[in-house]
Amino acid sequence: MPAPEREMSFSAPVLLVCLVAVPLAVAGLVWLDRERRRRAVAWAPPALLPNMVSRPGRLRRHLPTALLLVGVALLLVGFARPKATYHVPSQEATLLLVLDLSGSMAANDTAPSRIAAAKAIANRYIEKAPKGYQLALVTFSDHVAVAVPPTHDFTQVRAALQRAHTGPQGTALADAVVRAVELGASVRGTQHGRRPPAVVVLLSDGGQTAGRYTPGQAADRARQERIPVSAILLGTPDGVVQQQLKGGYTERIQVPADPQVLQQIAGQSGGRFSGGPAAVDVAGTYDELGSRTGTRKKTIEVSAAAAAGGLAFMLAGGLLSGVWFRRMP
Repeated sequence: MPAPEREMSFSAPVLLVCLVAVPLAVAGLVWLDRERRRRAVAWAPPALLPNMVSRPGRLRRHLPTALLLVGVALLLVGFARPKATYHVPSQEATLLLVLDLSGSMAANDTAPSRIAAAKAIANRYIEKAPKGYQLALVTFSDHVAVAVPPTHDFTQVRAALQRAHTGPQGTALADAVVRAVELGASVRGTQHGRRPPAVVVLLSDGGQTAGRYTPGQAADRARQERIPVSAILLGTPDGVVQQQLKGGYTERIQVPADPQVLQQIAGQSGGRFSGGPAAVDVAGTYDELGSRTGTRKKTIEVSAAAAAGGLAFMLAGGLLSGVWFRRMP
């Protein structure tokens, strides 16, 4: 994984002119050292000076002063308010849950029922949603409803999911996909209004009996908007629902799961098809979505770090001078 890109800038770059004080201080110290030696020569011949005064080693003479000057330089840099800019992964994306509430979802061939299994899968997506993502919930039977528009408040999605229940027998599946794609395409991110990536997760037992759009048209629309549809099949070919009739009679209606429409939409839109709850890969969906989020700039002011470093160097220089010479440099 490549290292994150970093850029340095300053809020008050004009104050960096103060750094000229550091080389001036160095020049002044060199001049003072030469002047001290010149005066010493005036009192005694150079050959006798080593016998009169012990001269510390070069490291001891210069290290405390060097540390002090580095500390001053860092403090002056801190006055200019340095800022570090990082390119970090963006945490903006939208996941659109599309839940089938047609009457066939009441079948119990997927324990405890198709609709209960679908809700459990949807809750897994809610629990695993990364921070910063938005979630939406679209429900459908013979008509489509936006239960929760894209939001960062996942509690709204959980509450709407809990309230959802099966209704009429009609299935406007393609219309629901188109509506979810429209929602995903309408979201605008913080990066200059650019739309964050989105994915539709369709939970259904398949088939279509109502609506204006065909599955092919829905898939084409999703592909055009670059919003893939991951379709999850609920149910088996042996699904049955019971309907109460007048007179106390019960009618058994065959509602076999139909994977063909779901496979068509998923494949044509660039998404995934899962043939049952056990095949659902929640982490994989979020990994794929995260791979399309791109990066964003994050700027942090590091004035405090520069100041702390400057004080640390000055303290170190002062301590060394006190230990070696019993004075400050």
